[in-house]
Amino acid sequence: MRFTPFAFIQQEIGLVVDYLVVAGGGGGGGYTGDLSGAGGGGAGGYRTSVGTSGSGSAAEPALTLVPGTSYTVTVGGGGAGGTNNESVAPNGSNSVFSTITSTGGGGGGRYDGAGASGGSGGGGGTYYTANQGGAGTANQGNKGGDASGTSSNNPRGGSGGGAGGVGTTAGAGGAGLTSTLDSIARAGGGGASWTNGRTLGTDGGGNGGYQSVMGSAGSVNKGGGGGAMTNTGLGGQTGFAGGSGIVIIKYPSTNTITVGAGLTSSETTSGGFKIRTFTAGTGTISFA
Repeated sequence: MRFTPFAFIQQEIGLVVDYLVVAGGGGGGGYTGDLSGAGGGGAGGYRTSVGTSGSGSAAEPALTLVPGTSYTVTVGGGGAGGTNNESVAPNGSNSVFSTITSTGGGGGGRYDGAGASGGSGGGGGTYYTANQGGAGTANQGNKGGDASGTSSNNPRGGSGGGAGGVGTTAGAGGAGLTSTLDSIARAGGGGASWTNGRTLGTDGGGNGGYQSVMGSAGSVNKGGGGGAMTNTGLGGQTGFAGGSGIVIIKYPSTNTITVGAGLTSSETTSGGFKIRTFTAGTGTISFA
């Protein structure tokens, strides 16, 4: 009887790899002046084969990869905070693992801007008109919050949408999600701001700022939206950046991985599997 080497069998059937791919969060809306409100940044898209993907969708299938073949990994950066010259803050950048692409979060709107669409949408801003939040991407995230009121009627910006929850008017950023790959909550929306108040971000999303209260950026490697900024107090006239994304993969400990230049990563081993976490950069990987 002829036995087929394990490595050859694995090459034929492929290597099954689980993943979590979170994109960079959108930036928060910038300075809006008195009697107006700005929108928080939307969270980066959240896709996973373990647990729940964004917007309440089921986990996606694990990837079956071929040992010896190169696959792309990209960790998306957060979008910059919006300025007083931008109607909407920049979106975050996409994160990629092989055929899986998570979409960068939508930027938050200034007083005259709607929130941008993205993995999760950015919140809308308001002054003369209450603008709507941006749309999320199916199976990745949720809509940003709509703004409310006008300069003569309690204007309030909308918070950014999160992977696990919709953004709200004058409420906390949309909730994120937690993966069993590392049990850390990620991809929450950024907080909004207005003349005399603000809301807080959640699960990696930054807080809105106003007057003498400083806001904050989305957390590094959590893909949260950046907080919005209003008035010329602490923080000046610029909103806060979204948080960078992350890529985490899980594969059998009997295999090894080669990580190309340009990627920053670390690895742990647990229960017969290796978990590799990519925290920055872009490049290729391969398995043996």
